[in-house]
Amino acid sequence: MPYHFLEVAVTPSVRAAQANMGVEQLWLGADNRPSDILTEGEIAFIASRDSFYIASVSETGWPYVQHRGGKTGFLKVVDHRTLAFADYRGNRQYISAGNFAANDRACLFLMDYVRRARLKIYAYVERLALDADQELTELVSDPTYKGRAERIFRLRLEAFDWNCPQHIIPRYTEQQVEQAVAPLREQLQRLETENATLRARLENPER
Repeated sequence: MPYHFLEVAVTPSVRAAQANMGVEQLWLGADNRPSDILTEGEIAFIASRDSFYIASVSETGWPYVQHRGGKTGFLKVVDHRTLAFADYRGNRQYISAGNFAANDRACLFLMDYVRRARLKIYAYVERLALDADQELTELVSDPTYKGRAERIFRLRLEAFDWNCPQHIIPRYTEQQVEQAVAPLREQLQRLETENATLRARLENPER
């Protein structure tokens, strides 16, 4: 069967661009990889993310890309074809919310800069009130987060694909940097303590 992600992404104009660059044959073969149902690999990857980018399209035809961030795993996998997240109050422009009301198609980019991995997701977005599905609300809610949730976005998977790592520059969070340098800090502390002890002995040789 054809690779469904390419069925969604590759339009006649994309085919024309591929042909113009002489690469159209690269994408014409059959591919049996699953791309419309999340495997354990994608589920684990999503669960370890603390941010993602989501694109919508306005009624004027202009695309809009928004960054969403939160605690690790705030984008929930409901099942192998469904994602969901709580939408918290922000700058109150509601551009994405409005766009999805008119056009429910979305594209998500999930980045792992450390491992240079990138997961692309096509999905249909449904906006739900917080009291519409109590079980879903409990799944996406975080009582420790100070933000005010205004709605839930439920995403029905259409297709996904992984990008190659080329040109992804590794970047690290503050927590990751702190974990990496913690042994160096401990070693520095030990050396400073040893130096202080030796200095004291030199200054007071009789002690």
